[in-house]
Order: sequence, then structure tokens, then C-alpha cells
Amino acid sequence: MENEFIEYTRETKEVKIKVNLRINGRGIFEGSCGTVFMDHMIKTLAKHGRIDIIVDAKGDLKHHIIEDLAICIGKAINSALRNKEGIARFGFAYVPMDEALARAVVDLGGRAYCKLELNVRDNVIEDTKIEDIIHFLETLSQSLEANIHISVLYGFNDHHKIEASIKALAIALREAMKKIGDGIPSTKGVIG
Repeated sequence: MENEFIEYTRETKEVKIKVNLRINGRGIFEGSCGTVFMDHMIKTLAKHGRIDIIVDAKGDLKHHIIEDLAICIGKAINSALRNKEGIARFGFAYVPMDEALARAVVDLGGRAYCKLELNVRDNVIEDTKIEDIIHFLETLSQSLEANIHISVLYGFNDHHKIEASIKALAIALREAMKKIGDGIPSTKGVIG
């Protein structure tokens, strides 16, 4: 199932979002979530995570679209991983981007927790509020049922800090989703 497209649709009074997603893809992103910077970050997540993500997103507010897109991406990845048999479960990465260095650590163990130390100075990056970027990452952690820890160790440019963070997250996810054997990667015999 990891090589098939998974469709996840979310329709509320605020948004109508459809995501087609394939893990172990080529890193393709098509569509838009309505903000140029978040489109750039989703494209970055797809490219470096080697996840194909096709998005059709409409909604009343940028905040709602960004939040619900994170829900759809997380749920689609979970669906593609099924019971998570044979995956590495854990992944980490350090990524530099010019003067910035970010670290991401992921556990796909079925429990949601998000710890972010992005160390940004401004409230807006390009056309996206930093609070919406934070909310995207927190919501992704919830819908993916994953521990996501991201720290920007140093840097000056906020764009570089966030982009390095998303690249590190993408690579950590790719490592955590990688098939490394048989069985459930837990002493409990189940994930969650």
C-alpha cells in the first residue's frame, strides 16, 4: 500500500480539502493551499521526504486551510503506513540552510507530541503568519499521531530557519517511514 496514492478528504463549513498522497514517491507537489510560503514548505516537505502530495484546497481563511491541510496530510500518511509493520519508526536529521541549522526528530509511535524551538524573530514570513506555520506542525503531529521535535540551533534569517526545519522534518519522516524489516517496531507488539 506504500506505493499507492491514498486519498483523504476533509469537508467542513470552513474548508473543502482533498489530498492525494503517496509515500515512497518521487517528491512531487501539485496544487496550492493559498499561501505562497506554505506552498513552498509543502513542496519542500514532499521533495525531501520523497512523498508525492497533490492538494485541492479551498476555504474561507488561510488559517483554516493550513490547519486542515495538516490534518489531511497526517491522516493520509497514517493510512499509507497501515499498522506500521516493518518501518523504522524513528528518524532524525540535521539540515543547514546558509547560516541556519535545524534538527528534527520523529517517532511514529502512535502518540502525538510536538515540541518546537523555531527561534524566529518576526510574526510573518513572506505571506504566512508564523503562528500558522507552528499550528501546521502541531496539527500534523496530532493527525500523524507522532512525536515531532524541531529545534533551530542557530541562524539569522527566519525564512532559512523555517525552511531548514521543514527539510529536516521531511528527511526525519522519510527515515522513520523506511521499511527495515518485519514486525511491529514496538515491544508492545502494537503501535499506539
